[in-house]
Amino acid sequence: MDEWSSRFRPLFEHDLRANAFRVCREGKPLHTFPDHALERNPEMTKRSTAHYFLEGLTEIGVDYIFANLGTDHVSLIEEIARWDSEGRRHPQVILCPHEVVAVHMAAGYALATGRGQAVFVHVDAGTANACMAIQNVFRYRLPVMLFAGRAPFTLHGELLGSRDTYVHFVQDSFDPASIVRPYVKWDYSLPSGVVVKEALARAAAFMQSDPPGPVYMLLPRETLAETWDDSAMPAYPPARYGSVRAGGVEPARAATIAEALMSAENPVAVTAYLGRKPQAVAVLDRLARTCGIRVVEFNSIDLNISQASPCFAGFDPAAVVPEADLGLLLDVDVPFVPQSLTAAAARRWVQIDVDPLKADFPMWGFATDMRVQGDCATVLQQVLDIVEERADEAYRSRVGARISSWAPARQAAEARHQAAAAVEGVQGAINPAYLFARLSAALSPNDIVINEAIRNGPLLQQQLRRTEAGSYVGLAGGGLGFSGGMALGLRLAQPSRRVVQVVGDGAFHFSSPDSVYATAQQYQLPILTVVLDNGGWQAVKASVQRVYPDGVAQGTNSFQSRLASGRQGERRRFADVASAFGGYGEDVVDPAQLDAAIARCLAAVDDGRAAVLHARITPL
Repeated sequence: MDEWSSRFRPLFEHDLRANAFRVCREGKPLHTFPDHALERNPEMTKRSTAHYFLEGLTEIGVDYIFANLGTDHVSLIEEIARWDSEGRRHPQVILCPHEVVAVHMAAGYALATGRGQAVFVHVDAGTANACMAIQNVFRYRLPVMLFAGRAPFTLHGELLGSRDTYVHFVQDSFDPASIVRPYVKWDYSLPSGVVVKEALARAAAFMQSDPPGPVYMLLPRETLAETWDDSAMPAYPPARYGSVRAGGVEPARAATIAEALMSAENPVAVTAYLGRKPQAVAVLDRLARTCGIRVVEFNSIDLNISQASPCFAGFDPAAVVPEADLGLLLDVDVPFVPQSLTAAAARRWVQIDVDPLKADFPMWGFATDMRVQGDCATVLQQVLDIVEERADEAYRSRVGARISSWAPARQAAEARHQAAAAVEGVQGAINPAYLFARLSAALSPNDIVINEAIRNGPLLQQQLRRTEAGSYVGLAGGGLGFSGGMALGLRLAQPSRRVVQVVGDGAFHFSSPDSVYATAQQYQLPILTVVLDNGGWQAVKASVQRVYPDGVAQGTNSFQSRLASGRQGERRRFADVASAFGGYGEDVVDPAQLDAAIARCLAAVDDGRAAVLHARITPL
């Protein structure tokens, strides 16, 4: 027996059993080490923490690991190789050359399926690269598990995995979790491999519980390399350690909401992410038709009501809120900009939201008269059931007349949109409205459109008609460059649907596009990207104009937002990025060539290649 065993093992065993007794209190402890586990039976199976980590991911239902790996992942890489050699199933690894793509791919997959996936990044550096994307995921309320390795804590080879290269010293930071802590629901540094499965179950519970969101775990290199007996690794099934879901509301409050709707003469609903659940889209449309509610999407993240519905009232709350006598805030973070819609303060508001307090917004500032935390699909169905039971013929007739009275306004809006789309633009300056209308004509209702057009985003929503749940995705967070990775994740989850990413040239730079198309090629995920090239950041210019409409910047046209110099010989060929990784690329400068260019790009996607259409639109 070695010196450690003779001196300290009896004390270790005594403390272990004492601790087990303390947590027991009454009856049998949940998890203790049986006596035979302390005897180091040489015939007992011993595996690394990395092995049990992969087992834990599989047990909680993770399908994919979106990875950008480093020296901290050696034990995981070794285990994946061993599992592959044994023919053992594990989450499929998708290698992403940049973390912003990895995280947004996981987000797209979660958006399509509702199931959180794993992302592996390299220590503090990978966490920093992932942070912008994690901020977006946090605002989307999507489940994602971000795992970062941690630089080794031993220096002299004391443990397997000790520091063996220069970078292990410079990547050892005091609190790497602080990089993403404002944007995760839970963070943890794995202290020992013996709790790895329990930690994963805890992470998954936080990630999937309403409102869902990202979680973060640090995995020290030596901890991943530790070995443990199978008997020390009980399972933590999601059925017993799983998430908490939002539900309905008590019948009395559902009845109060129904009564308010039935007595209102001009109710309005504002929503942004209710459409995350397809069933909620159908319920909202039916409730709107039954009660005569005009529904507005403001900065919508999902399609929340079909644009073909007679109750769809567009994207501008200012057009309908001043006339309303009752307003519903349904799964929406920012229903309007308060200083631009002062009339809203006088309305009566009912809020139904999976996250009504907006606890992660330091200030929110929207008054509500009734605030309900719950699942919109469930609560609205409760309200609808009450209304349909109480509605008589007179009420139905009154609602029908109200809905019919909106037709002239809808027709006038449609005429304005058609007039805007009829202007093609000129050579080198295609009119964005015309481009969106032509793209809309080429797409099917089932195709998914991701809107990162930024300043042209509202125009896209007007022209690119969407009618089916899950066919539209907008920007939830503050980080640009999300749409490329999101498109890949959506296509991975729904391979039978075409995915079209519409992005401004400024945001295209942020998306790590070479990583997007390299990943698309490696994993055969064809997406269509339409780059709207106006030569810079229109949003920057517009923000200066709002604050200083008569300022020097306006007078001299100096907004520090141009990315195109206009100098002779300048090249801006975004399509070449796709071509460099096996994709199809095409530039279009002539409006007359737009339809044919769109058709060629869609044909390439249908043939299995990613495609980029670089469209020169009206310059900023």
